[in-house]
Amino acid sequence: MVSLFENYEQQYSALTADITAQIGHLSASASKDRRQLISNIEKHVEEAQELLEQMDLEVREVEPSKKQRCRTKLECYRAELKRLTLEYIKARTVKQESLYDSAEDIDVRISFDQKQKLLDNSETLERAGRRLNDGYRVVVETEEIGNQVLKNLAEQRETIQRSRNRLRDTDQELSTSSRILNSMLMRAMHQKVILYLVAACFLMFICFGLYLSFKS
Repeated sequence: MVSLFENYEQQYSALTADITAQIGHLSASASKDRRQLISNIEKHVEEAQELLEQMDLEVREVEPSKKQRCRTKLECYRAELKRLTLEYIKARTVKQESLYDSAEDIDVRISFDQKQKLLDNSETLERAGRRLNDGYRVVVETEEIGNQVLKNLAEQRETIQRSRNRLRDTDQELSTSSRILNSMLMRAMHQKVILYLVAACFLMFICFGLYLSFKS
């Protein structure tokens, strides 16, 4: 069953794919098509931001074992959306500079320093995105190692439990054997006492017979 977080992920992926495609169209579009593309891109960016907010809320309800993974994904998505936003600004700016003679574009033209700053920020965000991806990979690997360790511990626990059960059975068998040996020893002692009594009576009988024969 697909979770709500995964459903948001699918919607976000579709939106960012659409934003990426429209940014490509914006770089090559004529002035008459730009307004509609700009409006669509900005609308989709807002929708993507709303999805990220919904995903942020949903992460809080995710079970603890998956929470860290979802948080790492969310940070990657945020970095990706910032990168797309900067690409959109860059695409719009480049096209505006090529249409500098158009009066309606003069007011939105940004300076070279501002553009350079945006490009630097874009590179910083890309590096941050790569670090987040590396961190996510480390988290996944750590989780896999943790699961393997837990599996090994569970197997060791089962082995120890079986050993304890065998020891308990062995102890019971030893106790039973001890009782049987004690019973056999007691029986042997009883038989030995009886044998001694019989032997003593027999000797007394012989002695008494000898005494009578001497007396007569």
